[in-house]
Amino acid sequence: MSQDDTADGEQPEGVDASGTDVRDRIERGADRAAGQFDEGVVELLSWVLDTETRARLYITLRQQPDSTSEEVADEAGLYPSTVREALAALHEDGLVDRRKRESDGAGNNPYEYAALAPSDLVSEVVEDVQDRLNAVVNLDQYLGNDHEQADTPVTITVDRGDD
Repeated sequence: MSQDDTADGEQPEGVDASGTDVRDRIERGADRAAGQFDEGVVELLSWVLDTETRARLYITLRQQPDSTSEEVADEAGLYPSTVREALAALHEDGLVDRRKRESDGAGNNPYEYAALAPSDLVSEVVEDVQDRLNAVVNLDQYLGNDHEQADTPVTITVDRGDD
């Protein structure tokens, strides 16, 4: 019996049922996903959504709405557990919608996820950005210096135009 075989017929750690190395499959998927997007867009979305993982999931869901976490993991080239955690956080933050997948058969119906439209995403994050900018502008006030500043000198208005 080789070092990679197991006594009970299970696949060795890091190898899926087809004998493919899971890490290689994930890395190929990550390369494919990253190659499809302008790095500037990914970087900007990473800033808006806090992490590159969340940005990649958002982009994947814009391309493949109503996907399960497993489908998103395959498409984005990320570990399923990472995707499940990040999707739960994005849902909690109100940046993705989720609903149970309809199925005619018996069994577990997984959640399907869909990302907000980019214009809705901007509307969701603009208040947070405005608050952060105002904290910087009012830094002297917070530090106890005598410089007077208005409570909200920075106001961001988003004109969504025609949807």
